[in-house]
Amino acid sequence: MSTDTPTGESGAEAGAAGESTPSRAELAARVTELETELAEVREEAAAAKAAREDSQKVVIVATDGTLDGAYPPLILASTAAAFGYDVTVFYTFWGLEVLHEEHAGDLSLSPVGNPNLGVPDAVGILPGVDAVATRMMRRKIDAENVATVAELIQTSLDTGVDLQACQMTMDLFDYEEDDFFDGVTTGVGAATAFQEMADADVQLLV
Repeated sequence: MSTDTPTGESGAEAGAAGESTPSRAELAARVTELETELAEVREEAAAAKAAREDSQKVVIVATDGTLDGAYPPLILASTAAAFGYDVTVFYTFWGLEVLHEEHAGDLSLSPVGNPNLGVPDAVGILPGVDAVATRMMRRKIDAENVATVAELIQTSLDTGVDLQACQMTMDLFDYEEDDFFDGVTTGVGAATAFQEMADADVQLLV
């Protein structure tokens, strides 16, 4: 076996390599640092998992596409989310109008079958009465500085509420993904919604 010391370029390269090789103490310190970082990552992951497991889930099914019917699910959803609940609102059939970006601002209110408005059904069915009732409600909303439907939708999305649009209803009404507010989850099937309801702590049909 040769015991000659490398010379020339090879020797210089060997020397350079030797100079960059960390000592055992440095390696040990680096290992300790990595172990500490790994422990912190594991603690954060465990805390996040615990938070998810502790969070109660609320599922609301919304089927009403009227102006007065649009408010209850959005108010309940945004409030529940503000209290830390994991909230999903599944919109199906006429309820889909609430999530439609163009239609949400034109939702109407009908006095027929609505005893709270004090309008007899015989009067409520007359032409133009729906429009009058809707204008009165919109004036009341503005006067009381109540959030609009679009504003409540944005508030719900900002607080983490999952607003879902039923796929079958989208097909029925020929609606596309771009028809809805940004952030709405489109194309959700009834089976998926049912499974979410089965797993939820609170289920509401509004």
